[in-house]
Amino acid sequence: MTVFIADDSEAVVERLRTMLSEIEGIAIVGQAKDALEAKERILELQPDVVILDIRMPKGSGIEVLKEVKRQKQAPAVIVLTAYPYPQYRRRCLELGAEFFFDKGSEFHKVPEALRQMRQH
Repeated sequence: MTVFIADDSEAVVERLRTMLSEIEGIAIVGQAKDALEAKERILELQPDVVILDIRMPKGSGIEVLKEVKRQKQAPAVIVLTAYPYPQYRRRCLELGAEFFFDKGSEFHKVPEALRQMRQH
């Protein structure tokens, strides 16, 4: 399973890389620090899963989510944000995100979400 990380925080990216390296069958194929780069690279690389932040430079993760879910072979999306407001959660899930996690309290759920997706 290929994973793309879109987050402007180096600490978050490193934490995800460490976590995901411990899961068999997961390969990180790319990353982006802003929304514009994320859109381009996701379309180019066609990962199976995108881990996406909402607040990023040069646009919003919600816009990236909209864009990638329009693809014929749309990737699964895990939104991982420090802004877990109900309206963001609702909007992301409406747009097709498979999971919506709060960076502060639900970071540990990312590996389990990936394991679930891999089984389907």
